[in-house]
Amino acid sequence: MRLPQETWLWAVALFWLLAAALYHRLLLLMALVLTLALYHGVTQWPEPLAQGLARQDVTLTGRIVSLERLEGRARIDFAVTSCREPAGLPACDRLQNVRLDWYRPPALETGERWRLTARLKPPHGFRNPGRFDYGAWLVDQGFGATGYVRDPESARRLQKGGGPALTQRWLASRVHDDFTRRWLQALTLGDGGALETAQWTLLRETGTTHLAVISGLHVGLVSGWVLFLARFLARRLQPCRWRMLNWPWCLAGLAAVAYAALSGFAPPAVRAAIMTLIALWTSSGRHAPGVWQAWWLALLIVIMTAPLSLLRPGLWLSFGAVAVLILAWRWREKPRWWYAVLRSQGLLSLATGAATLLVFDQLASLSLLINLVAIPWVSMIMVPLALLGWLLSPVPGAGQWLWWLFGQTAHIFEASLEQVRQWQPRWQPGDEQIGPLTVMAFLICLVWLLPGLARSWRWTASAMAVLLCLGSSSAPALKSGELSLVVHDVGQGQLIDIRTAHGRWLYDSGPRSRSGFMAITTLWDDPQHFDGVIVSHGDMDHAGGVSVLKSVHRVDHWWAPLPDTIDVDALRPCRAGASWRVDGVSFTFLWPRSTATMPAGENDRSCVLLIESDHHRFLITGDAGKSVESRIVAHYQQPVDVLVAGHHGSHGSSSQRMIDLLKPSRVIYSAGYLNAYGHPADRVVRRFRQAGSCQWNTALDGAIAVASSAAGVGVKPQRVVSGVERCRPGVESGR
Repeated sequence: MRLPQETWLWAVALFWLLAAALYHRLLLLMALVLTLALYHGVTQWPEPLAQGLARQDVTLTGRIVSLERLEGRARIDFAVTSCREPAGLPACDRLQNVRLDWYRPPALETGERWRLTARLKPPHGFRNPGRFDYGAWLVDQGFGATGYVRDPESARRLQKGGGPALTQRWLASRVHDDFTRRWLQALTLGDGGALETAQWTLLRETGTTHLAVISGLHVGLVSGWVLFLARFLARRLQPCRWRMLNWPWCLAGLAAVAYAALSGFAPPAVRAAIMTLIALWTSSGRHAPGVWQAWWLALLIVIMTAPLSLLRPGLWLSFGAVAVLILAWRWREKPRWWYAVLRSQGLLSLATGAATLLVFDQLASLSLLINLVAIPWVSMIMVPLALLGWLLSPVPGAGQWLWWLFGQTAHIFEASLEQVRQWQPRWQPGDEQIGPLTVMAFLICLVWLLPGLARSWRWTASAMAVLLCLGSSSAPALKSGELSLVVHDVGQGQLIDIRTAHGRWLYDSGPRSRSGFMAITTLWDDPQHFDGVIVSHGDMDHAGGVSVLKSVHRVDHWWAPLPDTIDVDALRPCRAGASWRVDGVSFTFLWPRSTATMPAGENDRSCVLLIESDHHRFLITGDAGKSVESRIVAHYQQPVDVLVAGHHGSHGSSSQRMIDLLKPSRVIYSAGYLNAYGHPADRVVRRFRQAGSCQWNTALDGAIAVASSAAGVGVKPQRVVSGVERCRPGVESGR
């Protein structure tokens, strides 16, 4: 059984303590329901693939749920009905959903049943500061493993599929513009995958991702329009008793259900429909519950019908937004419409912005202003046009004309967002700023939600919250003699970001895969400036991102072993003894010694860099082997505080003699998850453990940030392993 995160356990425990302290029966009942729902959700959560089955071939039988055709391959989401593992290995019978790459695939269709052989691994992805966590997303979507199809010729189609859903086929036959069809699928069918990666990036950077899915706002507006029209018609047909008629409310509820049905009853659409139905019941006044009773009832129904949603942020963002609106207008007289829109949008932006910061560590700086225009545009223009097009699509020409008009509004929407993105300040909060900014936004929102406060007190309290945030969120700038270093999680390769008070360098540029993918492209959205880039040697796991650094980023100086190691201008050869000092930090090359004595092997040519601050020493050896290490320690034998293990921790590096002489206090391996080479080697891990070194591995810990100051050396892994002490004497080897 998959245990929930510690955050959930603490939240449930605190809720029980609050209920017990107040001894309130309703709170105790809600705590019990929350606990049971959490337990039910955890027991229903898909089991990930057992580690013992990683990189093993298993036989899967199942159905293709979704299909994405890429260059030279297909990516399929496969619903597993049976899994057969090799003899003597852990069982995989609880595997439910996997994501597979199928290279050189046959003609595939959604809904087909296949029996195939696949090589799998548990869900995993890069984990770098402020970047998308693909591994967590896979788990959140219910995938128990990822992998690829082995021996495609042996795969057998057991049953033909129906191809795309009827709604998608209908849409494809009437809308020939790809851009318009993608947006129609997203807003009316709930198919977020229809939008391209660049479109999602644009939406994320402008804070409008919530508008590109079927949300409670869209379902509520559709239901509200239907209710308005139905009651208008009822008033004309039965002017004496139209207020007592039930059928307008029922028709509005049917519209909400129909909207959810159009998307195939996707979980977000079902959640929105449930909330809308209960809201209609409450508004009708027919034996209806109170506002807060309705809120709790909707939450309970959603959790009991979809227990897994309890552990997903979308549920709490939706219900949190509704709670803010209830608090905003529960005890207030009906205001003018423009004031209601501005106040509601402002409070929602504060609350959801704080929640987004807390959950996703990101925030669009102009999202408040952008959403003031974007929400009415999408909800009042684009969505009605899209749904009217569906309603009139059987009428020749009518539906197509409405969808053409919808496409024009979608083009205007994207073009406007792109223009705003160009104007928007390129700023994202650092790790030390996220907490204060979140607290500030929540406090300001709470101050303006509380009833009975004079407006002067609200402004005063808001100003105090801003001052509190500014006083506690200032990023601690590096001082002279201090140093920060981040070993990024880039898979089987290496990329190290080094900073001083006023300088920044890269050691290596990360790997480039056979497909052309470069991990460096996932690290930064905007062009970066580096005082220098040191490429240890020419292998593609270290020099794979050089082309991106040349074309996208600005680099003042380049270092490499030989002029032909990489294709850049004004290359400086790294040679033992060459050094420079910046901000009280010294950088010195310890290897190679000269061109004449350059080793024949590419790995042994690696630039070995020693970094010395006023307080600590760092050593990065690239892929240098034991023979090079012996030559280095013949001239340098000072203890080092942080060592980036040579050659990703392979058995050909990190010799016992080097460890005995340098006595590294902390060791970091830059290695890929379940890499084929078995890095780091178990014998290397044991050597460092016997020497008393603390060890970290990017494959397990994600990116590893190291800070050096007079107070000491601090190591902060991006992926915190629960229950593991801060200084680990060992890590799992790659085997």
